[in-house]
Amino acid sequence: MICFSSFLEVVMEFEIRNDLYPREKYLEKIRGFYHECEIIKVLTGVRRCGKSSIMNLVIQELLDQGVSKENIIYFNLDRKPFDKIETAGQLDEIIEKNKAASGKNYLFIDEIQNVEGFEKVINAWREEGNFSIFITGSNSYLLSGELVTKLTGRYIEFNILPLSFDEYLNVKKFFGKQVLPDNSAEIRNYIYEGGFPYVLKLNSMNDKRRYVQNLINEIYEKDIKRRVKIKNRSVFETIMKYVINNFGATTSIRNIVEDFAKNGVNIKRETVHRYIEALESAKIIMPCARFDIKSRKSLAGEKKYYLSDLSFYYALNTDNRINYGPALENILYTYACGKDYSVSVGKIGKFECDFILRDNEMNYSYVQVAYTILESRETEDREYRSLESIKGDAYPRYLLTMDTLLQKRNGIIHDNLADFIKGNKRF
Repeated sequence: MICFSSFLEVVMEFEIRNDLYPREKYLEKIRGFYHECEIIKVLTGVRRCGKSSIMNLVIQELLDQGVSKENIIYFNLDRKPFDKIETAGQLDEIIEKNKAASGKNYLFIDEIQNVEGFEKVINAWREEGNFSIFITGSNSYLLSGELVTKLTGRYIEFNILPLSFDEYLNVKKFFGKQVLPDNSAEIRNYIYEGGFPYVLKLNSMNDKRRYVQNLINEIYEKDIKRRVKIKNRSVFETIMKYVINNFGATTSIRNIVEDFAKNGVNIKRETVHRYIEALESAKIIMPCARFDIKSRKSLAGEKKYYLSDLSFYYALNTDNRINYGPALENILYTYACGKDYSVSVGKIGKFECDFILRDNEMNYSYVQVAYTILESRETEDREYRSLESIKGDAYPRYLLTMDTLLQKRNGIIHDNLADFIKGNKRF
């Protein structure tokens, strides 16, 4: 039996934490739901991206607002003493034991997917009417099954990503690390190190890489192996490395199967599909479908995959060279997703636009990303061409590069990618 004193120690931890960077871009999305009892707040994201810290920050803000610590219930089901909670009955019992005798309860449960049948328990406490519930999970299976079928319209998902480039710079300052004045140097550091918050506390690149390598193993053991039947781990890892190494490239399951067959490895399409779905569900990769601008319809088949964090690439490879094209695309992609844009690859006749962004008000933006357009007039023309071929609407068009000398051409907004993100700008 888990005693109340153990729980109280966890609550006390929240009162004294002062080493958490306030990730305002996520807190501002959640604040309007702090006291809402009808809607369950679901925080999803890859392991170690900062979900627990955001929960911690929410609790700090509630305490600052005058909510009593007795009305705050927090369990991290990955940590002692709560890692022994595995059944719905155990979860229900510990909530019952720790609920406040009066007033509204604020229930926070980290890594709730560890409990089989948690959906019924959470729904039952939601229906009590005096529980504001926050849960986190490290894979999208959290939003499948009964949680979706029983709670449609009664939960809201907040997808948490590792640090974007602007957050990366701010967290470095927060931890007292040096921030270089040269944007290009810091972009290079960000590409190598990635955006997992704990990585920024480590000093050597060897330690940073080892941390991410161990994280990949943890994701496999806790978020993939438990959910997906994997007969041969080496085959799974081969497919994982293939997809990660080809981030930002147009690909399809058929192409993957054919590429393996050329090298004498026969893998069924169903296996590739299942393993890619597992990587998506564990939030390692993020799909970006192709979208036809003329028809305003998504195109089936080929798509691009981006990484939730670029450090996954360097953790699995000894090659330290940077292919800036897909790396900068990845940075822009995760930044846009963090601002709740729907992101697609744009097809414009025979041309392709790197990204089409759509906000929640159905406004579009067109974005092309490149390292530079200053190499030659041919390079400049190539990067502008797809944007100039967009006709028939007045939505803004952007060309984002690492250039400091900016061009003006046909109403297209040329901006420095690092400055754009550092400025926390919207499209």
